[in-house]
Amino acid sequence: MLDADLKTQLQAYLTRVQQPIELVASLDDGDASRELEALLHEIAAMSDKISYRRADDDARRPSFAISRVGTDIEVRFAGIPLGHEFTSLVLALLQVGGHPPKIEEALAHQVRELQGEFRFETFMSLHCQSCPDTVQALNLMSALNPNISHVAIDGALFQDEVEAREVLSVPTVFLNGQPFDQGRMSVEQIVARLDTGAAERAAQQIANKAPFDVLVVGGGPAGAAAAIYTARKGIRTGIAAERFGGQVLDTMAIENFVSVSYTEGPKLATALEQHVRDYEVDVMNLQRASKLVPAKTPGGLIEVQLENGAALQAKSVILSTGARWRNMNVPGEQEYRNKGVTFCPHCDGPLFKGKRVAVIGGGNSGVEAAIDLAGIVAHVTLIEFDGKLRADEVLQRKLRSLPNVDVLVSAQTTEVRGDDSRVTGLVYTDRNNGSSHTLDLEGIFVQIGLLPNTEWLKGTVELTPRGEIVIDERGATSVPGVFAAGDATTVPYKQIVIAMGAGSTAALSAFDHLIRTSAPMEEAA
Repeated sequence: MLDADLKTQLQAYLTRVQQPIELVASLDDGDASRELEALLHEIAAMSDKISYRRADDDARRPSFAISRVGTDIEVRFAGIPLGHEFTSLVLALLQVGGHPPKIEEALAHQVRELQGEFRFETFMSLHCQSCPDTVQALNLMSALNPNISHVAIDGALFQDEVEAREVLSVPTVFLNGQPFDQGRMSVEQIVARLDTGAAERAAQQIANKAPFDVLVVGGGPAGAAAAIYTARKGIRTGIAAERFGGQVLDTMAIENFVSVSYTEGPKLATALEQHVRDYEVDVMNLQRASKLVPAKTPGGLIEVQLENGAALQAKSVILSTGARWRNMNVPGEQEYRNKGVTFCPHCDGPLFKGKRVAVIGGGNSGVEAAIDLAGIVAHVTLIEFDGKLRADEVLQRKLRSLPNVDVLVSAQTTEVRGDDSRVTGLVYTDRNNGSSHTLDLEGIFVQIGLLPNTEWLKGTVELTPRGEIVIDERGATSVPGVFAAGDATTVPYKQIVIAMGAGSTAALSAFDHLIRTSAPMEEAA
Protein backbone atom coordinates (compact mmCIF):
# COMPACT_ATOMS: atom_id res chain seq x y z
CA MET A 1 0.00 0.00 0.00
CA LEU A 2 2.69 2.51 1.02
CA ASP A 3 5.72 3.30 -1.11
CA ALA A 4 9.20 3.12 0.36
CA ASP A 5 9.47 6.82 1.15
CA LEU A 6 6.13 6.91 2.98
CA LYS A 7 7.03 3.79 4.93
CA THR A 8 10.31 5.34 6.04
CA GLN A 9 8.62 8.57 7.09
CA LEU A 10 5.80 6.78 8.91
CA GLN A 11 8.16 4.46 10.75
CA ALA A 12 10.12 7.47 12.00
CA TYR A 13 6.94 9.12 13.25
CA LEU A 14 5.73 5.98 14.99
CA THR A 15 8.77 5.99 17.28
CA ARG A 16 6.92 8.80 19.10
CA VAL A 17 4.01 6.54 20.08
CA GLN A 18 4.16 6.31 23.88
CA GLN A 19 1.21 4.10 24.82
CA PRO A 20 -0.06 0.84 23.30
CA ILE A 21 -2.70 1.28 20.60
CA GLU A 22 -4.83 -1.20 18.70
CA LEU A 23 -6.10 -1.01 15.12
CA VAL A 24 -9.57 -2.60 15.08
CA ALA A 25 -11.01 -3.25 11.61
CA SER A 26 -14.50 -3.87 10.25
CA LEU A 27 -14.25 -5.34 6.75
CA ASP A 28 -16.22 -7.06 4.01
CA ASP A 29 -15.18 -8.97 0.91
CA GLY A 30 -14.65 -5.91 -1.29
CA ASP A 31 -11.42 -4.60 -2.83
CA ALA A 32 -11.41 -1.55 -0.56
CA SER A 33 -11.51 -3.77 2.53
CA ARG A 34 -8.58 -5.81 1.25
CA GLU A 35 -6.61 -2.61 0.63
CA LEU A 36 -7.41 -1.29 4.10
CA GLU A 37 -6.43 -4.54 5.80
CA ALA A 38 -3.11 -4.54 3.96
CA LEU A 39 -2.47 -0.95 5.10
CA LEU A 40 -3.29 -1.74 8.73
CA HIS A 41 -1.01 -4.80 8.71
CA GLU A 42 1.80 -2.61 7.35
CA ILE A 43 1.31 -0.03 10.09
CA ALA A 44 1.12 -2.61 12.89
CA ALA A 45 4.38 -4.16 11.70
CA MET A 46 6.22 -0.85 12.12
CA SER A 47 5.91 -0.56 15.91
CA ASP A 48 5.81 -2.94 18.84
CA LYS A 49 3.30 -0.57 20.48
CA ILE A 50 0.73 -1.13 17.70
CA SER A 51 -1.39 -4.26 17.25
CA TYR A 52 -4.08 -5.22 14.76
CA ARG A 53 -7.26 -7.29 14.97
CA ARG A 54 -10.39 -7.70 12.90
CA ALA A 55 -13.64 -7.27 14.83
CA ASP A 56 -16.30 -6.50 12.18
CA ASP A 57 -18.21 -4.58 14.87
CA ASP A 58 -18.98 -1.49 12.75
CA ALA A 59 -21.74 -1.38 10.14
CA ARG A 60 -19.57 0.86 7.93
CA ARG A 61 -17.18 -1.35 6.00
CA PRO A 62 -14.35 -0.87 5.38
CA SER A 63 -13.61 1.09 8.54
CA PHE A 64 -11.29 0.91 11.53
CA ALA A 65 -10.72 2.37 14.96
CA ILE A 66 -7.45 3.53 16.48
CA SER A 67 -7.89 2.74 20.18
CA ARG A 68 -5.67 3.43 23.18
CA VAL A 69 -5.48 0.07 24.96
CA GLY A 70 -7.29 -0.01 28.30
CA THR A 71 -9.04 3.36 27.79
CA ASP A 72 -12.07 4.86 26.02
CA ILE A 73 -9.84 7.02 23.80
CA GLU A 74 -10.22 6.26 20.09
CA VAL A 75 -10.79 7.77 16.68
CA ARG A 76 -12.34 6.10 13.64
CA PHE A 77 -11.93 6.23 9.88
CA ALA A 78 -14.54 4.86 7.49
CA GLY A 79 -12.48 4.39 4.37
CA ILE A 80 -8.77 4.34 3.54
CA PRO A 81 -7.18 7.58 4.81
CA LEU A 82 -4.60 8.21 2.12
CA GLY A 83 -4.35 11.22 -0.20
CA HIS A 84 -4.94 14.44 1.71
CA GLU A 85 -5.99 12.43 4.77
CA PHE A 86 -2.73 10.52 5.20
CA THR A 87 -1.48 13.24 7.56
CA SER A 88 -4.73 12.86 9.52
CA LEU A 89 -3.97 9.15 9.91
CA VAL A 90 -0.41 9.79 11.11
CA LEU A 91 -1.51 12.41 13.64
CA ALA A 92 -4.31 10.16 14.93
CA LEU A 93 -1.83 7.33 15.51
CA LEU A 94 0.49 9.64 17.43
CA GLN A 95 -2.18 11.42 19.47
CA VAL A 96 -4.12 8.30 20.44
CA GLY A 97 -0.70 6.83 21.22
CA GLY A 98 -0.08 9.52 23.79
CA HIS A 99 2.18 11.90 21.86
CA PRO A 100 1.32 15.46 23.01
CA PRO A 101 -0.64 17.38 20.36
CA LYS A 102 0.60 20.75 19.11
CA ILE A 103 -2.03 22.89 20.77
CA GLU A 104 -1.93 25.64 23.35
CA GLU A 105 -2.46 24.28 26.86
CA ALA A 106 -5.32 26.69 27.58
CA LEU A 107 -7.21 25.34 24.56
CA ALA A 108 -6.39 21.74 25.45
CA HIS A 109 -7.78 22.39 28.93
CA GLN A 110 -11.01 23.69 27.39
CA VAL A 111 -11.34 20.48 25.38
CA ARG A 112 -10.72 18.25 28.41
CA GLU A 113 -13.30 20.14 30.45
CA LEU A 114 -16.15 19.73 27.94
CA GLN A 115 -19.01 17.86 29.60
CA GLY A 116 -21.60 15.70 27.86
CA GLU A 117 -21.53 13.20 25.02
CA PHE A 118 -20.25 14.42 21.64
CA ARG A 119 -20.49 11.90 18.79
CA PHE A 120 -19.03 13.57 15.69
CA GLU A 121 -19.18 12.27 12.11
CA THR A 122 -17.34 14.05 9.31
CA PHE A 123 -18.06 13.33 5.65
CA MET A 124 -14.89 14.11 3.72
CA SER A 125 -13.18 13.51 0.39
CA LEU A 126 -9.62 12.31 -0.11
CA HIS A 127 -9.27 15.06 -2.74
CA CYS A 128 -10.44 17.82 -0.39
CA GLN A 129 -7.76 20.15 0.94
CA SER A 130 -10.14 21.69 3.48
CA CYS A 131 -11.18 18.38 5.03
CA PRO A 132 -7.96 17.44 6.86
CA ASP A 133 -8.12 20.49 9.15
CA THR A 134 -11.61 19.54 10.32
CA VAL A 135 -10.80 15.83 10.59
CA GLN A 136 -7.59 16.50 12.50
CA ALA A 137 -9.27 18.97 14.86
CA LEU A 138 -11.99 16.48 15.83
CA ASN A 139 -9.52 13.59 16.07
CA LEU A 140 -7.34 15.66 18.40
CA MET A 141 -10.34 16.49 20.57
CA SER A 142 -11.25 12.77 20.72
CA ALA A 143 -7.72 11.95 21.88
CA LEU A 144 -7.98 14.53 24.69
CA ASN A 145 -11.50 13.83 25.95
CA PRO A 146 -13.15 10.37 26.11
CA ASN A 147 -16.57 12.08 26.01
CA ILE A 148 -15.79 13.00 22.40
CA SER A 149 -15.81 10.44 19.60
CA HIS A 150 -15.20 11.02 15.91
CA VAL A 151 -15.39 9.07 12.68
CA ALA A 152 -14.12 10.48 9.38
CA ILE A 153 -16.17 9.05 6.49
CA ASP A 154 -14.96 8.95 2.90
CA GLY A 155 -18.06 10.04 1.00
CA ALA A 156 -16.85 8.40 -2.21
CA LEU A 157 -16.96 4.95 -0.52
CA PHE A 158 -20.27 5.48 1.26
CA GLN A 159 -22.41 7.02 -1.48
CA ASP A 160 -25.66 5.58 -0.14
CA GLU A 161 -25.14 7.31 3.20
CA VAL A 162 -24.14 10.52 1.43
CA GLU A 163 -27.40 10.42 -0.51
CA ALA A 164 -29.54 9.51 2.49
CA ARG A 165 -28.09 12.30 4.64
CA GLU A 166 -28.09 14.79 1.75
CA VAL A 167 -24.39 15.59 1.97
CA LEU A 168 -23.55 17.88 -0.94
CA SER A 169 -20.41 19.58 0.35
CA VAL A 170 -17.32 18.47 2.26
CA PRO A 171 -16.37 18.58 4.98
CA THR A 172 -19.87 18.19 6.46
CA VAL A 173 -20.00 17.45 10.19
CA PHE A 174 -22.80 15.84 12.17
CA LEU A 175 -23.00 15.93 15.97
CA ASN A 176 -25.07 13.26 17.71
CA GLY A 177 -26.78 12.50 14.41
CA GLN A 178 -27.75 16.11 13.63
CA PRO A 179 -26.09 18.58 11.22
CA PHE A 180 -23.42 20.56 13.06
CA ASP A 181 -21.49 22.59 10.46
CA GLN A 182 -19.83 22.57 7.06
CA GLY A 183 -16.44 23.70 5.86
CA ARG A 184 -12.96 23.95 7.31
CA MET A 185 -12.92 24.14 11.12
CA SER A 186 -10.19 24.45 13.72
CA VAL A 187 -10.20 23.20 17.31
CA GLU A 188 -10.77 26.80 18.43
CA GLN A 189 -13.85 27.14 16.22
CA ILE A 190 -15.36 23.83 17.34
CA VAL A 191 -14.75 24.53 21.02
CA ALA A 192 -16.29 27.98 20.63
CA ARG A 193 -19.46 26.26 19.37
CA LEU A 194 -19.54 23.71 22.19
CA ASP A 195 -18.38 25.91 25.08
CA THR A 196 -21.08 28.58 25.22
CA GLY A 197 -19.03 30.83 27.48
CA ALA A 198 -15.88 30.77 25.35
CA ALA A 199 -16.77 33.73 23.14
CA GLU A 200 -17.63 35.93 26.10
CA ARG A 201 -14.38 35.05 27.87
CA ALA A 202 -12.37 35.72 24.70
CA ALA A 203 -14.05 39.11 24.28
CA GLN A 204 -13.22 40.03 27.85
CA GLN A 205 -9.59 39.04 27.40
CA ILE A 206 -9.34 41.15 24.24
CA ALA A 207 -10.99 44.14 25.88
CA ASN A 208 -8.30 44.08 28.58
CA LYS A 209 -5.37 44.21 26.15
CA ALA A 210 -3.13 47.27 26.15
CA PRO A 211 -2.89 49.31 22.93
CA PHE A 212 -0.60 47.95 20.21
CA ASP A 213 2.00 49.86 18.26
CA VAL A 214 0.73 48.09 15.15
CA LEU A 215 -2.46 46.05 14.82
CA VAL A 216 -2.78 43.87 11.72
CA VAL A 217 -6.34 42.96 10.73
CA GLY A 218 -6.36 39.77 8.65
CA GLY A 219 -4.18 36.65 8.70
CA GLY A 220 -3.50 35.87 5.05
CA PRO A 221 -0.11 36.22 3.30
CA ALA A 222 -0.23 40.03 3.45
CA GLY A 223 -1.15 40.10 7.13
CA ALA A 224 1.44 37.47 8.07
CA ALA A 225 4.21 39.34 6.23
CA ALA A 226 3.18 42.62 7.85
CA ALA A 227 3.19 41.11 11.36
CA ILE A 228 6.62 39.53 10.85
CA TYR A 229 8.14 42.78 9.59
CA THR A 230 6.75 44.91 12.41
CA ALA A 231 7.61 42.34 15.09
CA ARG A 232 11.20 42.26 13.85
CA LYS A 233 11.35 46.00 14.47
CA GLY A 234 10.77 45.28 18.13
CA ILE A 235 7.43 47.06 18.37
CA ARG A 236 4.30 45.70 20.04
CA THR A 237 2.37 43.85 17.33
CA GLY A 238 -1.03 42.21 17.35
CA ILE A 239 -2.86 40.34 14.61
CA ALA A 240 -6.62 39.79 14.64
CA ALA A 241 -7.81 37.26 12.08
CA GLU A 242 -11.09 35.56 11.33
CA ARG A 243 -9.12 32.52 10.14
CA PHE A 244 -5.36 32.48 9.82
CA GLY A 245 -4.30 31.78 6.25
CA GLY A 246 -7.32 33.39 4.62
CA GLN A 247 -8.03 32.51 1.01
CA VAL A 248 -4.77 30.54 0.82
CA LEU A 249 -6.49 27.80 2.83
CA ASP A 250 -8.82 27.25 -0.13
CA THR A 251 -6.04 27.10 -2.73
CA MET A 252 -5.14 23.69 -4.09
CA ALA A 253 -1.82 23.67 -5.95
CA ILE A 254 0.64 26.58 -5.78
CA GLU A 255 3.33 26.34 -8.44
CA ASN A 256 4.35 29.97 -8.94
CA PHE A 257 5.52 30.86 -5.43
CA VAL A 258 9.07 31.89 -6.18
CA SER A 259 11.74 29.48 -4.83
CA VAL A 260 9.12 26.80 -4.01
CA SER A 261 8.33 24.74 -7.10
CA TYR A 262 5.17 23.23 -5.58
CA THR A 263 3.16 23.53 -2.39
CA GLU A 264 -0.47 23.49 -1.30
CA GLY A 265 -2.46 26.25 0.34
CA PRO A 266 -3.02 24.65 3.77
CA LYS A 267 0.69 23.81 4.05
CA LEU A 268 1.65 27.38 3.22
CA ALA A 269 -0.93 28.75 5.67
CA THR A 270 0.49 26.55 8.46
CA ALA A 271 4.01 27.75 7.65
CA LEU A 272 2.86 31.38 7.67
CA GLU A 273 1.27 31.06 11.10
CA GLN A 274 4.28 29.24 12.52
CA HIS A 275 6.60 31.97 11.21
CA VAL A 276 4.45 34.66 12.81
CA ARG A 277 4.40 32.79 16.13
CA ASP A 278 8.20 32.63 16.08
CA TYR A 279 8.04 36.30 17.10
CA GLU A 280 6.30 38.03 19.98
CA VAL A 281 3.11 38.64 18.05
CA ASP A 282 -0.20 38.53 19.89
CA VAL A 283 -2.27 36.30 17.56
CA MET A 284 -6.03 36.59 18.08
CA ASN A 285 -7.90 34.03 16.00
CA LEU A 286 -11.66 33.84 15.29
CA GLN A 287 -11.92 37.63 15.47
CA ARG A 288 -13.95 39.46 12.85
CA ALA A 289 -13.67 43.24 12.60
CA SER A 290 -16.88 45.27 12.41
CA LYS A 291 -15.80 48.92 12.51
CA LEU A 292 -12.73 51.11 12.17
CA VAL A 293 -12.65 54.27 14.29
CA PRO A 294 -9.90 56.71 13.20
CA ALA A 295 -7.80 58.54 15.79
CA LYS A 296 -9.51 61.62 17.19
CA THR A 297 -6.26 63.60 17.25
CA PRO A 298 -3.05 63.41 15.18
CA GLY A 299 -0.92 60.60 16.58
CA GLY A 300 -3.81 59.33 18.72
CA LEU A 301 -5.06 55.78 19.03
CA ILE A 302 -7.02 54.06 16.25
CA GLU A 303 -9.76 51.65 17.33
CA VAL A 304 -10.88 48.43 15.67
CA GLN A 305 -14.20 47.17 16.96
CA LEU A 306 -14.93 43.44 16.74
CA GLU A 307 -18.18 41.57 16.18
CA ASN A 308 -18.00 40.02 19.66
CA GLY A 309 -18.31 43.48 21.20
CA ALA A 310 -14.67 43.91 22.18
CA ALA A 311 -12.38 46.59 20.75
CA LEU A 312 -8.64 46.82 20.11
CA GLN A 313 -6.58 50.00 20.00
CA ALA A 314 -3.33 50.74 18.20
CA LYS A 315 -1.10 53.60 17.16
CA SER A 316 -1.15 52.22 13.61
CA VAL A 317 -3.33 49.70 11.78
CA ILE A 318 -2.64 47.51 8.73
CA LEU A 319 -5.73 46.24 6.92
CA SER A 320 -5.22 42.91 5.15
CA THR A 321 -8.69 41.38 5.17
CA GLY A 322 -8.35 39.69 1.79
CA ALA A 323 -11.20 38.55 -0.42
CA ARG A 324 -13.85 35.83 -0.70
CA TRP A 325 -15.62 34.01 -3.50
CA ARG A 326 -17.96 36.23 -5.50
CA ASN A 327 -21.61 35.14 -5.47
CA MET A 328 -23.94 35.15 -8.46
CA ASN A 329 -26.54 37.08 -6.42
CA VAL A 330 -29.51 35.32 -8.00
CA PRO A 331 -32.64 33.85 -6.36
CA GLY A 332 -32.01 30.44 -4.82
CA GLU A 333 -28.23 30.76 -4.57
CA GLN A 334 -28.02 31.29 -0.82
CA GLU A 335 -30.87 28.89 -0.07
CA TYR A 336 -29.00 26.07 -1.81
CA ARG A 337 -25.45 26.92 -0.78
CA ASN A 338 -23.80 23.63 0.26
CA LYS A 339 -26.94 21.89 -1.02
CA GLY A 340 -25.68 21.80 -4.58
CA VAL A 341 -24.26 25.32 -4.91
CA THR A 342 -20.57 25.14 -4.10
CA PHE A 343 -17.25 26.82 -4.83
CA CYS A 344 -14.64 24.04 -4.63
CA PRO A 345 -14.50 21.47 -7.44
CA HIS A 346 -11.57 19.64 -5.82
CA CYS A 347 -13.38 19.25 -2.50
CA ASP A 348 -16.95 18.61 -3.56
CA GLY A 349 -16.53 17.14 -7.05
CA PRO A 350 -16.48 13.48 -5.89
CA LEU A 351 -19.90 13.97 -4.25
CA PHE A 352 -21.39 14.58 -7.71
CA LYS A 353 -20.04 11.44 -9.34
CA GLY A 354 -22.25 10.41 -12.25
CA LYS A 355 -24.40 13.55 -12.01
CA ARG A 356 -24.99 16.61 -14.17
CA VAL A 357 -23.42 19.87 -13.03
CA ALA A 358 -22.77 23.41 -14.21
CA VAL A 359 -19.72 25.62 -13.81
CA ILE A 360 -20.37 29.36 -13.73
CA GLY A 361 -17.48 31.39 -15.13
CA GLY A 362 -15.26 31.15 -18.21
CA GLY A 363 -11.96 32.39 -16.80
CA ASN A 364 -9.04 30.14 -15.90
CA SER A 365 -10.66 29.02 -12.65
CA GLY A 366 -13.94 28.13 -14.33
CA VAL A 367 -12.39 26.24 -17.22
CA GLU A 368 -10.00 24.38 -14.91
CA ALA A 369 -12.97 23.41 -12.73
CA ALA A 370 -14.90 22.13 -15.75
CA ILE A 371 -11.92 20.06 -16.89
CA ASP A 372 -11.48 18.53 -13.42
CA LEU A 373 -15.17 17.78 -13.01
CA ALA A 374 -15.49 16.21 -16.46
CA GLY A 375 -13.47 13.25 -15.22
CA ILE A 376 -15.88 12.66 -12.33
CA VAL A 377 -19.40 13.69 -13.24
CA ALA A 378 -21.70 12.61 -16.05
CA HIS A 379 -21.89 15.99 -17.77
CA VAL A 380 -20.64 19.56 -17.32
CA THR A 381 -22.21 22.71 -18.72
CA LEU A 382 -19.90 25.73 -18.51
CA ILE A 383 -21.80 29.04 -18.50
CA GLU A 384 -20.05 32.32 -19.34
CA PHE A 385 -21.67 35.77 -19.25
CA ASP A 386 -19.32 37.24 -21.86
CA GLY A 387 -19.44 36.44 -25.55
CA LYS A 388 -16.30 34.31 -25.33
CA LEU A 389 -14.27 32.41 -22.76
CA ARG A 390 -11.49 34.35 -21.03
CA ALA A 391 -9.32 31.39 -20.03
CA ASP A 392 -5.88 30.70 -21.48
CA GLU A 393 -6.04 29.10 -24.91
CA VAL A 394 -4.29 25.93 -23.74
CA LEU A 395 -7.07 25.39 -21.21
CA GLN A 396 -9.76 26.10 -23.81
CA ARG A 397 -8.27 23.51 -26.16
CA LYS A 398 -8.35 20.90 -23.43
CA LEU A 399 -11.93 21.83 -22.56
CA ARG A 400 -13.10 21.54 -26.18
CA SER A 401 -11.57 18.06 -26.42
CA LEU A 402 -13.82 16.66 -23.68
CA PRO A 403 -16.94 14.82 -24.93
CA ASN A 404 -19.10 15.43 -21.84
CA VAL A 405 -18.74 19.23 -21.68
CA ASP A 406 -21.00 21.86 -23.24
CA VAL A 407 -20.07 25.56 -23.30
CA LEU A 408 -22.65 28.35 -23.25
CA VAL A 409 -21.42 31.90 -23.84
CA SER A 410 -23.45 35.12 -23.68
CA ALA A 411 -25.50 33.35 -21.00
CA GLN A 412 -26.60 34.98 -17.74
CA THR A 413 -27.64 32.74 -14.84
CA THR A 414 -30.86 34.17 -13.37
CA GLU A 415 -32.08 31.58 -10.86
CA VAL A 416 -31.07 28.47 -8.93
CA ARG A 417 -33.90 25.95 -8.54
CA GLY A 418 -34.31 23.16 -6.02
CA ASP A 419 -36.74 20.94 -4.17
CA ASP A 420 -36.15 22.54 -0.73
CA SER A 421 -33.39 20.06 0.09
CA ARG A 422 -31.05 20.22 -2.93
CA VAL A 423 -30.42 21.83 -6.30
CA THR A 424 -32.47 20.52 -9.21
CA GLY A 425 -31.54 23.02 -11.92
CA LEU A 426 -30.80 26.57 -12.98
CA VAL A 427 -32.36 29.14 -15.27
CA TYR A 428 -30.29 31.25 -17.65
CA THR A 429 -31.01 33.95 -20.20
CA ASP A 430 -29.49 33.96 -23.68
CA ARG A 431 -28.11 37.50 -23.88
CA ASN A 432 -28.21 37.47 -27.68
CA ASN A 433 -32.00 37.17 -27.97
CA GLY A 434 -33.35 37.43 -24.41
CA SER A 435 -34.80 33.91 -24.36
CA SER A 436 -34.93 32.00 -21.07
CA HIS A 437 -33.81 28.40 -20.67
CA THR A 438 -33.76 25.82 -17.86
CA LEU A 439 -31.03 23.26 -17.25
CA ASP A 440 -31.80 20.18 -15.16
CA LEU A 441 -28.79 19.40 -12.98
CA GLU A 442 -27.72 18.58 -9.43
CA GLY A 443 -24.66 20.75 -8.82
CA ILE A 444 -23.50 24.31 -9.53
CA PHE A 445 -19.85 25.30 -9.11
CA VAL A 446 -19.43 29.08 -8.94
CA GLN A 447 -16.10 30.37 -10.28
CA ILE A 448 -16.57 34.08 -11.02
CA GLY A 449 -13.78 35.72 -9.07
CA LEU A 450 -13.38 37.37 -5.69
CA LEU A 451 -14.88 40.20 -3.63
CA PRO A 452 -12.80 42.23 -1.13
CA ASN A 453 -13.79 41.85 2.54
CA THR A 454 -14.23 45.55 3.11
CA GLU A 455 -17.92 46.19 3.78
CA TRP A 456 -17.11 47.07 7.38
CA LEU A 457 -14.83 49.91 6.20
CA LYS A 458 -17.43 51.89 4.27
CA GLY A 459 -17.49 55.48 5.39
CA THR A 460 -14.05 55.37 7.01
CA VAL A 461 -11.36 54.71 4.38
CA GLU A 462 -11.63 55.49 0.68
CA LEU A 463 -12.89 52.52 -1.34
CA THR A 464 -13.29 52.01 -5.08
CA PRO A 465 -16.75 51.26 -6.53
CA ARG A 466 -15.71 47.56 -6.39
CA GLY A 467 -14.98 47.87 -2.67
CA GLU A 468 -11.17 47.78 -2.88
CA ILE A 469 -9.19 49.87 -0.38
CA VAL A 470 -7.46 52.73 -2.20
CA ILE A 471 -3.74 52.77 -1.34
CA ASP A 472 -0.67 54.61 -2.57
CA GLU A 473 2.75 53.17 -3.38
CA ARG A 474 3.54 52.94 0.35
CA GLY A 475 0.34 51.11 1.24
CA ALA A 476 -1.13 54.21 2.92
CA THR A 477 -4.91 54.65 2.92
CA SER A 478 -6.93 57.87 3.13
CA VAL A 479 -6.85 57.67 6.97
CA PRO A 480 -3.61 58.74 8.72
CA GLY A 481 -1.92 55.84 10.44
CA VAL A 482 -3.98 53.22 8.57
CA PHE A 483 -2.26 51.15 5.90
CA ALA A 484 -3.50 48.26 3.78
CA ALA A 485 -2.14 45.37 1.73
CA GLY A 486 -3.19 42.34 -0.28
CA ASP A 487 -6.29 41.32 -2.21
CA ALA A 488 -8.55 43.79 -0.39
CA THR A 489 -6.69 46.73 -1.96
CA THR A 490 -6.26 48.36 -5.36
CA VAL A 491 -3.05 46.40 -6.02
CA PRO A 492 -3.57 45.27 -9.64
CA TYR A 493 -2.58 41.61 -9.38
CA LYS A 494 -4.07 39.30 -6.77
CA GLN A 495 -1.18 36.92 -6.15
CA ILE A 496 0.28 35.43 -2.97
CA VAL A 497 3.80 36.67 -3.60
CA ILE A 498 2.51 40.16 -4.37
CA ALA A 499 0.39 40.18 -1.21
CA MET A 500 3.44 39.26 0.87
CA GLY A 501 5.45 42.08 -0.66
CA ALA A 502 2.61 44.52 -0.13
CA GLY A 503 2.28 43.42 3.50
CA SER A 504 5.98 44.05 4.04
CA THR A 505 5.68 47.47 2.41
CA ALA A 506 2.72 48.39 4.63
CA ALA A 507 4.64 47.24 7.72
CA LEU A 508 7.67 49.36 6.90
CA SER A 509 5.40 52.33 6.18
CA ALA A 510 3.61 51.84 9.50
CA PHE A 511 6.95 51.75 11.29
CA ASP A 512 8.01 54.95 9.55
CA HIS A 513 4.69 56.54 10.56
CA LEU A 514 5.29 55.60 14.19
CA ILE A 515 8.78 57.10 14.16
CA ARG A 516 7.55 60.37 12.70
CA THR A 517 4.47 60.76 14.88
CA SER A 518 6.30 59.89 18.10
CA ALA A 519 9.36 62.06 17.43
CA PRO A 520 9.62 65.03 19.85
CA MET A 521 8.79 68.43 18.42
CA GLU A 522 11.72 70.83 18.12
CA GLU A 523 11.44 73.74 20.48
CA ALA A 524 10.64 77.03 18.82
CA ALA A 525 13.61 79.37 18.65
